[in-house]
Amino acid sequence: MKHIPLLLSSSINTSALLRWLDALNGIEPHKYCDFFIDNAVVGAIHRSWLPLLREYAHIFRVHNDRVRLHPRLNTPEARADAVAEVLRAWRDAGRFPGWRDELYRVSTAFDAPPLLSIERAAASTFGILRYGAHVNGIVRKDEGLHLWVARRALTKPEFPGKLDHIVAGGIPAGLSAMDVVIKECREEANIPPELAQQARSVSLLSYMVDEDARRKRSLVFVYDLELSESFVPENTDGEVASFELWPVGRVIEAVVHTDAFKTNNNLVIIDFLLRYGYIGPDDAHYTEIAQRLRSPVIW
Repeated sequence: MKHIPLLLSSSINTSALLRWLDALNGIEPHKYCDFFIDNAVVGAIHRSWLPLLREYAHIFRVHNDRVRLHPRLNTPEARADAVAEVLRAWRDAGRFPGWRDELYRVSTAFDAPPLLSIERAAASTFGILRYGAHVNGIVRKDEGLHLWVARRALTKPEFPGKLDHIVAGGIPAGLSAMDVVIKECREEANIPPELAQQARSVSLLSYMVDEDARRKRSLVFVYDLELSESFVPENTDGEVASFELWPVGRVIEAVVHTDAFKTNNNLVIIDFLLRYGYIGPDDAHYTEIAQRLRSPVIW
């Protein structure tokens, strides 16, 4: 394995990186109500959704400052069935583009027991904490580090045609972060399980932003996977249009000067630049960048 020395300083325009932190950090609390299950706050719902929720009084208890599930729904299964009734009606009314038929776990923390399972497309409508896994596909060459960059298929419901990591995916109910890494490695890049298992958990990022009457609260588990120069990823599920191997300098240019990457990918790349020494304590905004990559998302 080639050894690439870490950089001690950089000429990156760190001021330009702040726009990505701004884009994924910013909430308007007065426009949202807390979403409770029992006595636990598990999300936040924009007030514009409250009239719709009041139509389902047998499922939701709507107050001025909070929304609760009806107390008769006292098991995860009963809650999931009841909420699914509402979400299917909203889907049929066109309120959820990009329906996935994939359930997300609703809980007070990643390692806490599930209180409810909810359709992925509705996660931000209820402001629940979402989890994802992103993999940096790293190749060490004599001239420096390179990263595999994927271009999302134009048929993707979110960010079609945008640049992405070699592998990234949401963590649905019933799967661990590493389960998703192995699954998505196979589906998105044809990386065999024995190679995917070499991915190293290296960071945890978080962001929370209000957008289009929905609150996006996310924890992103970041992995580094070092690949040989001979390995070439190949998509197998139709979700990636192409792959290119870029020197880190080209990745930096894209993040600093363009909107080419899917928005949250920029945070993962900025974290990569900090961890590998492309940005250090002597660079402007270093401490702000490092701290804002991990915004509070749990109450």
